[in-house]
Amino acid sequence: MSSHHIVREKQEPALLVLGVDNFSEELLGQLLEWSPTVITTPHTAEKLDTFGIKVDWVITDGEGGVSQSDVKLMPVGDDTLTGAALKYLIAHNYPAVNIVTDILDLDDFADYAGKINLVIFKGHQKIYAVNSGFSKWKPAGEVIRLLSDDVEVNYSGLEKVDADRYKTTNDGFFTLQFERPFLFIAEDLD
Repeated sequence: MSSHHIVREKQEPALLVLGVDNFSEELLGQLLEWSPTVITTPHTAEKLDTFGIKVDWVITDGEGGVSQSDVKLMPVGDDTLTGAALKYLIAHNYPAVNIVTDILDLDDFADYAGKINLVIFKGHQKIYAVNSGFSKWKPAGEVIRLLSDDVEVNYSGLEKVDADRYKTTNDGFFTLQFERPFLFIAEDLD
């Protein structure tokens, strides 16, 4: 008996690759497993090409071509590279996007956190926006970082380690409660 999986367009998160200098090729391969729409910059497109990764869109201000065939160009316009890509994905009803980057500026993502499910990978961290009441199961001793500034947070299942780092107290769920629409948290990748 075999099972067949049909992956419909936009069912899986898109993949926005802004930089791969400090990112695991194995994890990149996992993010590409279901053939997502791949959007990148001209510089990063060259690196992805050397890995044999097919690019669908290149965000550009007209500079820099890509050696792959059938690559569409996405104009930057008055936006940032990140803003242009996220606006495109939202306008075309993508529910989620995985983002791989070497440089993290959460301000680049804050305006989009309520409009599309963002998961940001930087180095050995997975960063995402959560709503108040967020709860997740983790083993004891796992570190969670709260990346949003000036947020008063009520938490359970965690103990504060320093200014923005918390550690799970037991195997089980931790919960975050706060007054903002969302906050960004980070977990270490194994």
